[in-house]
Amino acid sequence: MSDAATTDTPAQRTASLATVLEREIERMIVGADLAPGERINENQLADRFGTSRGPIREAVRALEGSGLVTSVRNRGFFVRRLSVTEVREVYDVRAALFGLAGRLLAERVTDAQLAQLHAFVATMEDASAARDFDAYYPVNLAFHEYIMDASGNATLAAQYRNFVKKLLLFRVRSLVQGGGLAVSNREHREMLSAIAARDPSWSHEAHWRHVAAAKDRLLAVVRYEAG
Repeated sequence: MSDAATTDTPAQRTASLATVLEREIERMIVGADLAPGERINENQLADRFGTSRGPIREAVRALEGSGLVTSVRNRGFFVRRLSVTEVREVYDVRAALFGLAGRLLAERVTDAQLAQLHAFVATMEDASAARDFDAYYPVNLAFHEYIMDASGNATLAAQYRNFVKKLLLFRVRSLVQGGGLAVSNREHREMLSAIAARDPSWSHEAHWRHVAAAKDRLLAVVRYEAG
């Protein structure tokens, strides 16, 4: 294979760098190095990461798509600030969808699906014990996605996926600053117990309560930040 075939083009290198920068800026937002409502200074970030503004701009636009950042015409990009009303409304809808998925899954779960759910929870338990958010969070997302898909209702799963794709900031902050990984995974264990018992009512309640508890944790953070 020739060198031309194996060497990245400038556009590919820029895209790869933008992806790395997206993750780094995301960590800054989640860790409150960039505070809610703060304007994102692209020049400062370019200096910090030793790059030009182009990849920084690409990274910030990607974060806008995931709901972490908002843009204001003629003013630039800002870290998204959550309101109490927005959190309540979003999480009430999410709880209803997730509760229904829990009910449906308890009615139809297979032994193979239970084994996969147990594996997810065990992995999150290890990450929680190590206080490793980077290890915990993607498994947490996969666990929730698996429940939706395993519910057997493709319309419900599609609606849920469409609804939550812009909720990264909500979900991350409810974990990082609103009670921690251990609390979240205790709730996962109750959900799993209800599914394993094949008890639709209990499963509905456990899944609904999991999202409601996340809402309460996040509301405490939002109210604190609002003073």
